[in-house]
Amino acid sequence: MKNAIVLAAGKGTRMHSDLPKVLHQIAGMPMAELIVRNLKECGADRIVSVVGYRHELVEEALKGLCEFAVQEPQLGTGHAVMCAKPLETEKGRTLVVNGDAATISASTLSALYDSLDHADMAVLTVTLDDAASYGRVIRSEEGSVLKIVEFKDCSEEEKAVREINTGIYAFDNQKLFEAVKELKNDNAQKEYYITDLVEIFRSKGWKAAAVSAADPDEVQGVNDCRELARSEAWLREKINDRHLQAGVQMPDPSHTYIGPFVKIGHDTMIYPNAFLYGSTVIGDGVTVYPGAFLRNVRVCDGAKVPAGFHENCELR
Repeated sequence: MKNAIVLAAGKGTRMHSDLPKVLHQIAGMPMAELIVRNLKECGADRIVSVVGYRHELVEEALKGLCEFAVQEPQLGTGHAVMCAKPLETEKGRTLVVNGDAATISASTLSALYDSLDHADMAVLTVTLDDAASYGRVIRSEEGSVLKIVEFKDCSEEEKAVREINTGIYAFDNQKLFEAVKELKNDNAQKEYYITDLVEIFRSKGWKAAAVSAADPDEVQGVNDCRELARSEAWLREKINDRHLQAGVQMPDPSHTYIGPFVKIGHDTMIYPNAFLYGSTVIGDGVTVYPGAFLRNVRVCDGAKVPAGFHENCELR
């Protein structure tokens, strides 16, 4: 059984928006929906999104895609896991993913699930040239994870470590819900931190492993509108490159906008400033002209798509 918990309760104050942070869009889709759909793509059977701020908006956006649990008040990442009670009695493996980690791929999520073949929990990490003020991942000599240390608590030796915690994890589900009961909130913020689970797992003789992401940009979170734009640009380049390699023509890929779940046939020309989003399917030999905006559209072979807004329809 593959499960997942998506942490989607925060407001995201640095977005300076009334909209919950996880509903801000990348590639034409709310960040939380991108994550849920990628989790489904890598085989997640049950997904619980832990919601809080304006939770009714998040629930409406993700309706039919996952289950929900409300975190109120919001007392930290460990507390969010405690709130995911629909999964409390499940067996199998559970990923915990931040709702703003929208560019993480299904293949990386699959690697996290697979890492539990030889461990009881795993931390997704990345190595940076400048680890700045991120929490450091401290490993043993044989490579298992000993602890995650917040920067403010690091010794000088630990500050020299460049491997950081992305905030994305995999757990044996039954052990996860046993261990969260032991989390303490004896800190200045009076919050329960998921990072403390590493040492709780180790105290029980359970192994904590690490999975390293190759590209730091894939696992970047989004905290403000600048980071949202950077994530959008990174994902756009990846999506467009995949289509270019498959025989789709784009005179200017940097100004061509394609969602991650759009399908496009060969010998199709997509001119700049076209937007193809949602579950749009484009046939072979299609021409999409500048200014066309398509969402959930089926375009037949050989069609010529003019500028304008097209949604939930078929174009011939």
